[in-house]
Amino acid sequence: MHGASGAACVLYLHGPEGTGKSMLLRRFALEARAAGRTVVRVDGRTTPATADAFTRAVRPVTREPGAVLLVDSFEHCRSLEDWLREECLPRLPWGTVAVVASRHEPDPHWPADPGWTGLLRVLPLGGLSKPDAAAFLRQRGVLPHLHDALLEFTGGHPLALALAAEAAVRTETDGGADHADPPLGQDAVATLLRRLVGTPPDEAHQAALDVCAQARVTSVALLRAVLGDQGEDLFLWLRDQPFVQTTRLGVAPHAVVREALRADLRWRDPAGFAELHRRIRGHLLERTRLGPASRVLETVGDLRFLHRSGRFLADAHGRASGGRAEELPRAVGHEATLIRRIRRQEGPESARMAAHWLREQPESFLLQRLGPGEDDVGCSAWLRLMPFEGEAEDPVVAAAWAHTRKHGPVRAGEHIALARFHVGEYGDHRPSPVMDASLGRMVGEIIRDDRLAWAFAVLRDDGFWDSHLRHHAMEPTAGTVTVNGHRHRLFACDRRALPAVFGGAANAPLLTGAAPGPARSGKDPCTAAEILVLGEEEFAVAVKAALRVLRRPRELALNPLQRSRLVLAHGMGLKDVVTSAIGSLPLERGGDKGYRAATAAYVEGASTQAAAARRLGLPLSTYRRHLAWATHRITRIMWEHELSGTPLLSPADRPRR
Repeated sequence: MHGASGAACVLYLHGPEGTGKSMLLRRFALEARAAGRTVVRVDGRTTPATADAFTRAVRPVTREPGAVLLVDSFEHCRSLEDWLREECLPRLPWGTVAVVASRHEPDPHWPADPGWTGLLRVLPLGGLSKPDAAAFLRQRGVLPHLHDALLEFTGGHPLALALAAEAAVRTETDGGADHADPPLGQDAVATLLRRLVGTPPDEAHQAALDVCAQARVTSVALLRAVLGDQGEDLFLWLRDQPFVQTTRLGVAPHAVVREALRADLRWRDPAGFAELHRRIRGHLLERTRLGPASRVLETVGDLRFLHRSGRFLADAHGRASGGRAEELPRAVGHEATLIRRIRRQEGPESARMAAHWLREQPESFLLQRLGPGEDDVGCSAWLRLMPFEGEAEDPVVAAAWAHTRKHGPVRAGEHIALARFHVGEYGDHRPSPVMDASLGRMVGEIIRDDRLAWAFAVLRDDGFWDSHLRHHAMEPTAGTVTVNGHRHRLFACDRRALPAVFGGAANAPLLTGAAPGPARSGKDPCTAAEILVLGEEEFAVAVKAALRVLRRPRELALNPLQRSRLVLAHGMGLKDVVTSAIGSLPLERGGDKGYRAATAAYVEGASTQAAAARRLGLPLSTYRRHLAWATHRITRIMWEHELSGTPLLSPADRPRR
């Protein structure tokens, strides 16, 4: 502006609506006139997006050496960007200064063109820093106790801050509540959306915006899962919006746009907000369950973000400085470093136990680091134990096995797991990148591991984590274990009693941190306390009893399988489950004979075995052999589904092998 040697002659400002671009142009105009320069302003909102119209608008610049050209709202003339770069600006007189303001960042051809080296400066505009934003609120007279909520909602966005400050002062002046949801009021939200987002082309594009606002990162796969086949086109549209950022994994809106869209949907369509939340959550649960193990922290982080308004998640995650940790398998040669770190933070006895498990299960230990190429910042272990592994060598493991014996024995084919040895540079068992990664891994494994009976988190017994873990289905066990003079508490979760993990229910305490809701209807997912975990022999006895009374509803209602995970986790009645198991027999090799025998005996209810044999035209001994085989297979099929937590599909839905 002042003709300094080496200064750029073109300044390109870009940022979302409401970040002060027009205000800066007005300031440039004042300073240019004060320096004796001619100022020519071109407004992209009113200038037709043609080369001829733009040429006429900038013509006064060509007649005034040293003039200043200010182009506002250039996003309305984006089709002219190549022409502006290649023809318009290079033809302006030497000494002309041009400032271009747009919602969109400049085309990559600008910095890539050697001819613009040293002549172009790009300046992105965003939100105010937290101290500056807080100072702004103080100057506007906003009470200090409202600052945190307003700063979180606005993300420091200048326009949003101004609207929020106005709403907060007006509410206080009117004697209203000192907290609103959303914090700046619905009228201000509508103003923000009108200014920052505008009107989407149609309902599908509005739905894409709503998905983008709820999810941490939006991908084509997420949009397809939630909105159907339009997913790819909607993704491309989202990516092109000036209020949306591109990340390594997809796109995400600016913070203030996200919060405004969420608040608007929650206000205008609460049921739609809940349904969208449910569908996104179902997609993320499926990715966590079926995706690669290396992506578990990422997908659990997405689930946590979706439930971030839960009070206990907000309290325990994201408070630590230092960023988000990523995991990498324990590398050969790190054993001594791990043991040294555990000894320093947890003491020699804990280090001795860690050394034992490093020998037995080296793959269970994970290092955490803050990013590729960074040094590791901590470690943790996720120990998988078969009955009754480690009970004699490790008192903490012994306490876990003792708890399972008393509260739900581990059945054949099942195992337990312990999240343990959480050590890092950010303190002992406190919110940190290491704890986030350790607990995130635990949640991911609970979701993924079909044969996991019990999961335990081992933490210092100082009460810090009690509320957080209890509200995530991790109950503190009755006793403590002392290691190196420090009392440790085990927090236990019987995975078999968590149907919401498998069925994708809307209120999953494992993730939401929500307090228990109102009483449920008979079709709603059950609570952990209602599920009965049966041993294999007890289960087999109950199956045979259910088969005998399959046609007698009152007696069937008393069967203990009514409280099994197999029945409660998927909203199926016990009769439907048993019938599905019978219907699956023909899918097995030679199963048609057993299917006919079981159908005659249990579904059609023949009065005697002899009568059933006559109906099928079989000798009684042959019929009994077929029925015994069928009963055994029905029991095994139901037991396998009880262990895995997967629904027993009806015959029409089961693929033929």
